[in-house]
Amino acid sequence: ATPSMNLIVTGEEAAQSLGLAVDRFRKTTFVAASLMVGAVVSLTGLIGFVGLFVPHLMRLFLGQDHRSLLPGATLFGASLLILADWGSRDLLNLVGRTSQLPVGVITALIGGPLFFYLLKRSMGDKQP
Repeated sequence: ATPSMNLIVTGEEAAQSLGLAVDRFRKTTFVAASLMVGAVVSLTGLIGFVGLFVPHLMRLFLGQDHRSLLPGATLFGASLLILADWGSRDLLNLVGRTSQLPVGVITALIGGPLFFYLLKRSMGDKQP
């Protein structure tokens, strides 16, 4: 699957000229991703920002090649969620509260500013 993903990054026409069935690949990838996301969300709950910013952040460090990007983003996303879960359990204990924050709040606090930073960085000189 990763060679096909690397091909699709070059553009639809280039990927098609190199033998990739672009429409079939897009549909298959969409269905597979939808099923995986549905299964994960049904088990863990909504953890929105992780899926938005982790792949883009890892692309800065690991480059465009999906052979290293997919496992790297998976490991970093899982590590980030473990840290967010730890933070949600223990953050309020530091100020004497016994309740805990939802993990989504912690990931939004981390992901929101980071997402805007990545967005601004990708805009570069394109701003008016």
